[in-house]
Amino acid sequence: MKEHRVRHHGLDVSANVSILFPELDYLDRFAAARDAGFDAVESWWPFPVGVPPRAGLDAVLAALDGAGLRLTGLNFWAGDMPAGQRGMAIHAERHDELRANIELVGEVAERTGCRHFNLLYGQLAPGQSAEQAAEVAAGVFREATAAVSAFGGTVLLEPLARGLNGDYPITTVAEALAVLDLMDTEGVSLLFDTFHLGHNGEDLVAAATAHVDRIGHVQVADDPGRGEPGSGTLPLDECLDALREAGYSGRVGAEYKPTTPDTRDSFGWLA
Repeated sequence: MKEHRVRHHGLDVSANVSILFPELDYLDRFAAARDAGFDAVESWWPFPVGVPPRAGLDAVLAALDGAGLRLTGLNFWAGDMPAGQRGMAIHAERHDELRANIELVGEVAERTGCRHFNLLYGQLAPGQSAEQAAEVAAGVFREATAAVSAFGGTVLLEPLARGLNGDYPITTVAEALAVLDLMDTEGVSLLFDTFHLGHNGEDLVAAATAHVDRIGHVQVADDPGRGEPGSGTLPLDECLDALREAGYSGRVGAEYKPTTPDTRDSFGWLA
């Protein structure tokens, strides 16, 4: 396998196959990413349930292996995302389902070498305060960390865009870091997604510079529209330069909605 085949601003780029190549069936996107020059991919949890039939998971891993790609990022199960759910960490009544998924993700970590895992926080229930939510989430974040830390894995906490993800209580870097500090758990870091943070008015360059030591992974998309870099107005080149200059050396996940019918035509920003 050829390493580091796609780089941008001195950083290695992975293709998120859950959102790129929407013109193809999910299992066909791995080979498409390889053919586009990527050596690595990341993915949301590709099933509506936390523990799918084994054949389904085996098919995903076979597509990954068949394409000769590394898996560099994976989401834990987050509920029914097409229906609008955005995580179960703050919902104690769903923790048994989430724990079963955490165990399975641990197996994926061992099998694939994947080391970054996004645990979406969840939307506040009626009457649930942000403080109560953080207390509920802390325990399951520790369990997730324990499941992947034996393989050198990191669990990620991601702020999401306001107005697009229901009553999701973490929308800024400051809010995410406050929750991480409250959890006081080793092995949990910030997922720095330029679309979500930029949509919410975060100063991307300043945040990247100030908090690079808390950032476990970076994902890139523009705003408005969540398209490829250059399709919106965010200062993405400056942000990536700031990250690199501040010492970030991890992957950048290309996690955007292509504005072109053929995803390959959206890769001009990587030239």
